[in-house]
Amino acid sequence: MTEQEHAAQYARSLIEAALDPLMTISPEGKITDVNEATVKVTGVPRDELIGTAVSLYHTEPEKTDEIYQQVVAQGSLTDYPLTLRHRDGTLTDVLCNFSVYRDTGENVLGVCAAARDVTKQKEAFEAAQRMAAIVEYSDDAIIGRTIDGVITSWNPAAERMFGYSTQEIVGKPIDLLSPEDRGGDAISILAKISAGRPVKNFETLRVRKNGSAFTVSLTISPIRDEKGAVVSASVICRDVTELKHAALYARSLIEAALDPLVTISPEGRITDVNEATVKVTGVPRNKLIGTDFSGYFTDPDEAHEGYQQVFAQGSVTDYPLTLRHRDGTLTDVLYNASVYRDARGNVLGVFAAAREITKQKEAFEAAQRMAAIVEYSDDAIVGSTLEGIITSWNPAAERMYGYSSQKIVGRSIDLLSPKDRTGEIKAILAKIKAGRPGDNFETICTRKDRTTFPVKLNIAPIRDAGGAVVGASAIARDVTEQK
Repeated sequence: MTEQEHAAQYARSLIEAALDPLMTISPEGKITDVNEATVKVTGVPRDELIGTAVSLYHTEPEKTDEIYQQVVAQGSLTDYPLTLRHRDGTLTDVLCNFSVYRDTGENVLGVCAAARDVTKQKEAFEAAQRMAAIVEYSDDAIIGRTIDGVITSWNPAAERMFGYSTQEIVGKPIDLLSPEDRGGDAISILAKISAGRPVKNFETLRVRKNGSAFTVSLTISPIRDEKGAVVSASVICRDVTELKHAALYARSLIEAALDPLVTISPEGRITDVNEATVKVTGVPRNKLIGTDFSGYFTDPDEAHEGYQQVFAQGSVTDYPLTLRHRDGTLTDVLYNASVYRDARGNVLGVFAAAREITKQKEAFEAAQRMAAIVEYSDDAIVGSTLEGIITSWNPAAERMYGYSSQKIVGRSIDLLSPKDRTGEIKAILAKIKAGRPGDNFETICTRKDRTTFPVKLNIAPIRDAGGAVVGASAIARDVTEQK
């Protein structure tokens, strides 16, 4: 092996070993080479990627083309944010670095592009931002302290609750906030935190800057370094007066809830309900309270087993039951339930919320029926994006056009039209984007073997939950025999 061949092989090994997607792109914007990481992030084999437009694999193809031209003009571009689309629809946020490469005569041969997956960084940053917002805007005083009891952080709610500004209190001992006769509390808390054990809902007294005392509930959590050692603590301090107001507020929310909510004693008796429970059962609140919870379902034994599971496990999620109204009307629901406890941790009962799924169940059954129609239809049924990228492909489409679903999904719908008719598809998609269907449109299509045949198309817009057009569905019928 020559030195040149050895160097080339070494370079190839480095490229394939890279965790980041790497590719080279021609001056025309076509992919000329990729590594295995690019194959994984797009879901497209290497031989299918090579020769295709790089913009096909991003959520904003026009933006990608524009950026690529900018790179060719400037020579490089760093940390440009884009989103890669896998053929299964998975999206990956990346930061791309581009640079042109040249021959010995300084002629541009193409562009090298490297994409760094920043999905986790983005998620971590967003989580940190959410946590910062929670601390900043929390109604609870959130205080950071060292193991030795020196205050290190102080949020706006702490300023309002205690009367000290951040500048006044940070760096001072946390004992400033405690009455002189509560020193034993601090020793007990310090022992637990040093051992890595949190302190939850600890009621005690605290003192404001003006000397007034008030009752608070403290939750104190140990903060560890990267090796797991406890280095500090986070203190959440809540004024009990506000807690009482919060309890009243919570009751208002419970009554405003559309879902039936109920509390159940360890003996299985209803102890409280909201108005939604009254509506779904047809029984007044005063008559529900004290009765057997399981008596309002089509299968009382199943309902009894459900709340027993909650007591045994602590909670259940999406437990299916059917509620019976006193007039005989049935309502399918999924119950989420969990135990609730007193300050000492003793189980007082079960809190259960029922989400009505009658419409979801009907929608699922309708979707199953539609799926069967698509699967067994004699007409080709094809889904695409508004940019003309194929997203779904039924068996009749495989038979009609000759492409398997694996080979065609993710590729341009232009493959199905003769070159002189691609404008028709773009015109139809423009109508679809405006929300107008294309009915009984006759055109010519092309099979995989490049033979052509006449078809009749019905194309309808696909909308998201907000009513925005996000794609198109085409029903194609071969009308060769009719012709």
